[in-house]
Amino acid sequence: MFEGFRSFNTPVDDDVIIHGVIGGSGPPLLLLHGHPQTHVIWHRLAPRLAEHFTVIATDLRGYGDASKPPGDDTHAAYSKRRMAADQVAVMRQLGFDRFRLCGHDRGGRVAHRLALDHAERVEKLMLLDIAPTLAMYEKTDLAFATAYWHWFFLIQPAPLPESWIEAAPGDYVTRILGSRPAGLAPFDPAAIAEYQRCLALPGAAHGLCEDYRASRTIDLEHDRADRAAGRHLRIPTRVLWGKLGVIERCFDALAEWREIAVSPVDGGPLPCGHYLPEEAPDAVFQQLIDFMR
Repeated sequence: MFEGFRSFNTPVDDDVIIHGVIGGSGPPLLLLHGHPQTHVIWHRLAPRLAEHFTVIATDLRGYGDASKPPGDDTHAAYSKRRMAADQVAVMRQLGFDRFRLCGHDRGGRVAHRLALDHAERVEKLMLLDIAPTLAMYEKTDLAFATAYWHWFFLIQPAPLPESWIEAAPGDYVTRILGSRPAGLAPFDPAAIAEYQRCLALPGAAHGLCEDYRASRTIDLEHDRADRAAGRHLRIPTRVLWGKLGVIERCFDALAEWREIAVSPVDGGPLPCGHYLPEEAPDAVFQQLIDFMR
């Protein structure tokens, strides 16, 4: 699905290896995926982007073929700060001190933290179908909680959600992907099979849950500390979301991101649901070319 790319497995600390693919030439562009997926979400975009950029697509820790370290009561191993540091280490080892960055869903939350903690590394930032984590939790209402029920299921204490996912990981993937307005139609069967394979790996369900537990705990602590200290995004940012999705219905995405940025923030909705790279690859490709280049 990534013809012309080579795969890599890069150690980022004593216990964690990040898997990914790299291909193309030109300015480096790092792509980060969401839940419950892997770097494969970019399979319709990466070969085309590789004509303009050196494209790097990775699996976040806990996902795909990346390491899945055990969590603990602090959930620090899956904080977005730690996950962002993983990606900085990968890019440094690939020879890229500065790069463009695009993240979807969970990858967008890692990208947000990376752009705050390592602003000198990021030239431009694109975020796909998210509002800031702190805003989404503080402004949760019945509509959001009903649509994003998994946010509240996955944060339950181990091993409850893990045991349910591990009992039927393939079913979990198709139910999550298929619950949006377009159903499963936008997804390549080979991509679905890869997401299912990866979620069935040992430790994958735990890593996925720890990602969400961290967002409910330590990530909110970091976000509130940023707010108290007046730390803002200082990198040109474009925010895109699905016109048919939950972000459109429940949040004013541009207003939320502009509230925590001092750099320009633009963007708008695309005619799709949540999974922009797979539902609207042509539109996302054009947005990336226009903004990143």
